[in-house]
Amino acid sequence: MAFPVPAFAPDIIRQITEAVPQLTALGATVLRVEHRRTALRLDWREDLVGDPWSGLLHGGVITTLLDSASGMASLSSAGAVMQIATLDLRIDYLRPARPREAVIAEAECYHMTRSIAFVRGHAYHEDGTEIATSTAAFMLQSSALPAGTKP
Repeated sequence: MAFPVPAFAPDIIRQITEAVPQLTALGATVLRVEHRRTALRLDWREDLVGDPWSGLLHGGVITTLLDSASGMASLSSAGAVMQIATLDLRIDYLRPARPREAVIAEAECYHMTRSIAFVRGHAYHEDGTEIATSTAAFMLQSSALPAGTKP
């Protein structure tokens, strides 16, 4: 059973996203939650670097950021708070994230069925330089949230 929410509940989606341990550990912050669209920001940190010689962020950090922004976009489109799971995630890396610069990930849910959300995303620097693009599909779980989870 899904928990019904108003047609679009950005505050609830923001609270759920900010409670994800992996995003908390990365230090990602929610910039925007709109109907079908979301944005996250991640400031560069030395402990997130994949190559200490160049100072480049680890690719997994960009993957996590795009996956999370895409999941948020799915939730903002669903009209209910529910569990979601990444079914498919494709990321095309265009260039490495520049050292010591923040990365922003935006995602948009462009199509939805009763059980699947389709999302496109991109990661970029504040000056608009693209780092990666993504395409994802998310399964929408209509069963209740786990015990102890508040909608």
